[in-house]
Amino acid sequence: MIEGKRPRRLAEDVRGSIGRRRSRGSEDTVTEQEEHDPLPSVGEVLELPELAAGRPELVAGERGLDRSVRWAHVLADSAAAALLDGGELILMTGTGWRRDPEEVEAVSEALVAAGIAAVVLELGAGFTRAPEALLRSCERAGVPLVVLHRAVRFVQITQRVHQRILAAQNETLAARAEVHAMLTELGLNRSPVDYVVERLAQTLGAPVVLEDPAHQVVAWSGAGSGADPAEVLAPWARADGRELTLPEGWVRVPVEAQGSRWGQLTALPGAPHAAGRRTVLELGAFALALGRLADAGGEQWLRLTSKRLFDVLLSGRYRGDTELATQLAASGLPVEDRILVGATLRGTGDFGAHGTLERAILETALRRAVAPEGRVLLAVDEAGGDPERAEPGRPILLALLSFPEGDPRIDPAADDAVAPPLATRLAKELEMLVPSTTPAAWRAHLSLGVPGRRMRALVTSLELVRSAGRLPAAAETGRVTVQQAARQPLAYLVRGLSSSPEVQEFASDALGPLIAHDREHQGDLLRVLEAYTAHPTNRSLAAQRARLSRSVFYQRLALIEDLLGVDLADGATIATLAVALLARRSGP
Repeated sequence: MIEGKRPRRLAEDVRGSIGRRRSRGSEDTVTEQEEHDPLPSVGEVLELPELAAGRPELVAGERGLDRSVRWAHVLADSAAAALLDGGELILMTGTGWRRDPEEVEAVSEALVAAGIAAVVLELGAGFTRAPEALLRSCERAGVPLVVLHRAVRFVQITQRVHQRILAAQNETLAARAEVHAMLTELGLNRSPVDYVVERLAQTLGAPVVLEDPAHQVVAWSGAGSGADPAEVLAPWARADGRELTLPEGWVRVPVEAQGSRWGQLTALPGAPHAAGRRTVLELGAFALALGRLADAGGEQWLRLTSKRLFDVLLSGRYRGDTELATQLAASGLPVEDRILVGATLRGTGDFGAHGTLERAILETALRRAVAPEGRVLLAVDEAGGDPERAEPGRPILLALLSFPEGDPRIDPAADDAVAPPLATRLAKELEMLVPSTTPAAWRAHLSLGVPGRRMRALVTSLELVRSAGRLPAAAETGRVTVQQAARQPLAYLVRGLSSSPEVQEFASDALGPLIAHDREHQGDLLRVLEAYTAHPTNRSLAAQRARLSRSVFYQRLALIEDLLGVDLADGATIATLAVALLARRSGP
């Protein structure tokens, strides 16, 4: 016979077992079944004073003290075991049992096989000690077997247990109603996706991640828990569009409706929730699905990913390059062993149609230009890195580009006047996308930063092209004009200094006579000087770029020398005037 435990130790045993279970849950990855169960456990029921009055003794099945009690049932007849559904706390005296050992063993096996939560046997009229067959069956199945050494009123026990069960269920229903009301309100308010995810994370007290079908992170929130983004998003960063492997216990639910699956919600382990963690996620997924149905093209999801990352990058809200690289990789921009570059893209000239169409064409063309080996993240520069030069209603697109090592599209062209391969590819895509009604003068202006292999180089590259704004193109191909930080270092340097009053005063002093002449005579001396400083050693090419005959071009140069009192053959003079022209062009 299994040795019984002393009655006075039962409460301590129960609390100790529950404590060990909770301790394990805090140290190890919890499973979904352990996250929350509104029903009381066997251990909790055994602590009720109505049971304690019977001097209970746990004699078998200690490992099952955390089983959930679905109902309490008084079993008077051994034949009633066949009517059990599972999860019941069985209360009995054994008075209706036959004493045949084989019959007792059959009933014991039938009770355990029914999936009961526990057995409470009152000693006295039926049995003076727990039957051996019942002890063996309960110990083998991990079903707690408790004997009572004093008579108790079973009706009081069942009443108290049922009160606990109903109270727990009412708490669950109330919690679910509260979460449902909150998410319904968010849906009616058309709250953005990232805010819905944030509220879910706050509700669960744990990080929540929303991903698209390609396992790219659309939005995530740490709920103010201080969770390390690099650790939270590491599984998605490793996936890179392939199979996603998550640690055990991370709860996942699909975001789907009308037969379409748009992604999944994942919650990391956290504190139990009265409504059930999976239920909260499912309600959140339903709210997101409703929003996704209203956004047929999925534009909000697509742009939210990029907006979040650009906000993190440009505001410096990351703790290190590793964290930023993880967030970028989790959102579909691989950075390890890749060539990285920041860029801006905008339309110039009259497009002849609504700005939203222009933006859509620019985004689509750039995505196609970098595919399939390259990756790109795009967002609108809402903060306006170049506000004084941005045209109202015409957004500037920010881009983070990632290419594999040796990709020819990112390699510089041999001739500085030739557009880089990426621009050529972009021009071909635009040729297929731009409507035939678009005016011939319209151009897409691409600004490329300096390529690099480290996260800091990518951040610097984007910040550089964003602050420089639109500068004169270094090359042109099709409908694409290109400026490149690598080819125009002086222009970028001057652009960075052009906002200071000293630099603008220098430009006005150096070019004042030409500015006054052009204003008074509607002249073109500034344009001629720009062409000359761009090609000081080839006056024939400079004249061609100024769209003047050589003889007229030479006359203009002579007039410039007279007005400024300089020699345009002098190198220092050429450098001074070139800087002045750049400063004037870049100034406010």
